[in-house]
Amino acid sequence: MSRRRTLSTKKKLALLVSAAAVAGGGAFALAATSNAAPVQNAQSSAVCKGLATALGNNQKFIDGQKASPDAQSAARIANREAVIAQIKRQQEASGCTVGESAQDSQAATQPAQSAPAQSAPAQSAPAQSAPAQTAPANNGGGAATGQQVCAGSTVTLSGEGGAPAASSNQFPAGTKLKVTNLDNNKSTTVEVTSVSGSCVLLNNAAFEQVREPGKFLIRKARIEKVG
Repeated sequence: MSRRRTLSTKKKLALLVSAAAVAGGGAFALAATSNAAPVQNAQSSAVCKGLATALGNNQKFIDGQKASPDAQSAARIANREAVIAQIKRQQEASGCTVGESAQDSQAATQPAQSAPAQSAPAQSAPAQSAPAQTAPANNGGGAATGQQVCAGSTVTLSGEGGAPAASSNQFPAGTKLKVTNLDNNKSTTVEVTSVSGSCVLLNNAAFEQVREPGKFLIRKARIEKVG
């Protein structure tokens, strides 16, 4: 009888050890999951914010066309509505709030629009021209540098397809702008082909040339007028 009781006690101890091991493994898995969650949430937040900014910029352009229409406004509005529809599909695929918009670049572009006279000292100041001369090394042999414009502006994508191009609310069609992503030193020089609600919006092809993976907004950008 005593031997049976001893064996029974050993079995109980073994079961307790096994249970503890399983519980410990579960705790480790939960800890690993909880550590990975903030990283995934941060990446998702950046993607959603970039898409919301792109949608907001296009909606702002549509509102401007409706407020001051001309003969081409209807065609421009239809084009931008198609772009917004594409952005909403990207929001849904990325798990973002569909239809959410933001105007991250609005505050940055307003000072440049309201005070055009401030651009004159920048042209005449010799000290400000020196940093621009270092850009060709970052551009990998791209277009020449030019006059820096829209200081402080962020850059996002319009959602439009086609060859690399840009749209702008400050520069007419045919203007060439060089956009450098200062976070990865990638540059692209594109021609303005249409009007938008900010200093510069890059279409999908142009944005792919300078973007960081998973991001739809360039917060640190240098924008130059070239040619």
